[in-house]
Amino acid sequence: MRELVRRIDAATPPGRDRAADALRGFAILGVVIGHWLVTALVADSGTLRVTSPLRQMPALAPLSWVLQTMAVFFLVGGWMAAGGLARARARGMGYRRWLGVRMARLFRPVAALVAVWGAAAVVMLASGVSPDTVIILVRLVLSPLWFLLVFAGLTALTPLVVRLHPLWPLAVVALTDLLRFGLSGPSWPGWINVAAGWLVPYCLGAAWSRGALSGRATGWALLLGGAAATAALVLWAGYPASMVGVPGARVSNQAPPTLAAVCFGLAQSGAALLLLDPLRRVLRRPAAWAVVASVNLSAMTIFLWHQTAMIAVTATGLLTGELLPGLHTVPENPGWVLARLAWLPVFTAALLVCRTAFRTHERGRPGEVGNRPAPSASTGQGPAG
Repeated sequence: MRELVRRIDAATPPGRDRAADALRGFAILGVVIGHWLVTALVADSGTLRVTSPLRQMPALAPLSWVLQTMAVFFLVGGWMAAGGLARARARGMGYRRWLGVRMARLFRPVAALVAVWGAAAVVMLASGVSPDTVIILVRLVLSPLWFLLVFAGLTALTPLVVRLHPLWPLAVVALTDLLRFGLSGPSWPGWINVAAGWLVPYCLGAAWSRGALSGRATGWALLLGGAAATAALVLWAGYPASMVGVPGARVSNQAPPTLAAVCFGLAQSGAALLLLDPLRRVLRRPAAWAVVASVNLSAMTIFLWHQTAMIAVTATGLLTGELLPGLHTVPENPGWVLARLAWLPVFTAALLVCRTAFRTHERGRPGEVGNRPAPSASTGQGPAG
């Protein structure tokens, strides 16, 4: 283990910002743990249905404030894309080739997921599994892919984003919400916020890559200003307190993103910027960096297969013939939460199996250019691409 840690540390280019990789790893793990905690597959009369403990216990809404980390992912994504494009151009690489490499690395792991679940759906239907259950499971696995489509679109727009001030997409979100909620307009314009809402932290990331967000004052302004705006919108403008979707709720902060969700993302972005220097100090330690690098090397695999891991454990539990607390039961009391926490290590073990089986789909061919460091003679590829 010590030798592996040493090799990972030696393979990392001196100029790599390890703190940015730590933020991305935190964002991915926040999404994974968040889904595992707020998604419940309830066994009912031979079928499975999806519900959420946030529906039964709204007092748990603060949990979503910690685990809704997509804004941090888009912040780091904007930073990496803008910086990667600048470096590619400096080496004489054209935009089309750079984008092609980025898209291949983004969607190559998706092909394996779609192929496996396509075959699984056919097998389940042929085995007599209820079509409703099959649809629920496939939807649960594929629904997080919306983020890849949005991220791919923003990546393609990176040459324009680097010139865009974050206030412009923020203004679009505010006007859209004013039309929907303040003026009782139609709901469909809200879907503009799927792009505009996530464009805000992505633009911040591009500005960070240009050095425009240097200084702790900027981080504090984003953190305090975003938090104050979010609190005001929740307390006095009627926005939901939960920063994730709740089944059956009249308004969701995520489908599509609302002004409250975007302001919350500003606060998260500010907190992320304030954590950069402390993280850099911690990640000088080879052991700490090895953990972050390992997560980042399989970040997309972890994201794509975490719902599969939860479903696999849930399905295996049904073989006992009993409804296991925290796994198949309705999330209606704190006891369910404690039981679900006890299942998290089992979900993690199943996810590690998926990671071992499918991580090769995430790694590109030698010589691919993007944000990944040049391949290392000691490891075969740079960490945390």
